[in-house]
Amino acid sequence: MNWSNSLKQFQGYLQVEKSLSGNSVEAYLRDVKKLVQYFDSTGQKVNPLDVEASHLQGFLEWINGLGMTSHSQARTISGIRAFYKFLIMEDLLNADPTETIEGPKLQRKLPDTLSYDEIVSLFEAIDVSTPEGTRNKAMLETLYSSGLRVSELIELKLSNLYEDLGFIRVTGKGNKERLVPIGRDALKYIRVYLDGVRRHQTIKKGHEDFVFLNRRGASLTRVMIFNIIKDLAAKTGLEKSISPHTFRHSFATHLIEGGADLRAVQEMLGHESITTTEIYTHLDRDYLKQVIQDFHPRS
Repeated sequence: MNWSNSLKQFQGYLQVEKSLSGNSVEAYLRDVKKLVQYFDSTGQKVNPLDVEASHLQGFLEWINGLGMTSHSQARTISGIRAFYKFLIMEDLLNADPTETIEGPKLQRKLPDTLSYDEIVSLFEAIDVSTPEGTRNKAMLETLYSSGLRVSELIELKLSNLYEDLGFIRVTGKGNKERLVPIGRDALKYIRVYLDGVRRHQTIKKGHEDFVFLNRRGASLTRVMIFNIIKDLAAKTGLEKSISPHTFRHSFATHLIEGGADLRAVQEMLGHESITTTEIYTHLDRDYLKQVIQDFHPRS
């Protein structure tokens, strides 16, 4: 088996069986192609089934010499590991050459968060006397209430709003659906927007089921959400660099600080692995340390 054939099979697996987005599929293929590039540039004739740990060790030294960051190296290794797991699953290979390979040690970066007071300040700065302000209030309340990704917010459908139950159905990474609770305030502002603004719009064909629309009656873009939040931060004098994801981080952090079960937070965020959610326990420990420093007489 050559690289071209194995990459085609891997691509089909990622698209059909894993249901990954086009961007995710391209990222995985790019990682494996980097390994192929290494063999070509060093004049080694090695097919995918003959790769050994020693080859991969040389590859790691090569990409390090290219000046790739630790995070980029780790991402590339992760993609190559997924490729070899696929080959083993297809019974094309018996032993995984990536098993003994160690990637660069990464320092876990804690995400930026907003305090509850900062979130309230942002919400209060929205001019709800305008149609756009009414929509923006509903959107940001939804982001913070349910911890959605920005893509999940702009893809939210009317048919997936269960107002009577207090839940929304969202489609996350890998086209995986999940039910997420939504707070009373968020539902209230969504209803105000739907009845007071959206109902009076001329909606473009194909966009009838999207909850949040722009002035032309079409669904919003990620960039628009980023700009709305950036403008609000400037309006309130907030010096932190924030994005839609900051509301998701704040949602999770405030839940953990309030004593929420980690498994429940994982479910609401749509994390495949609980280790991804565990980063918020680190944030919680920082918060607890700060409480000690601020209030303990012997700190």
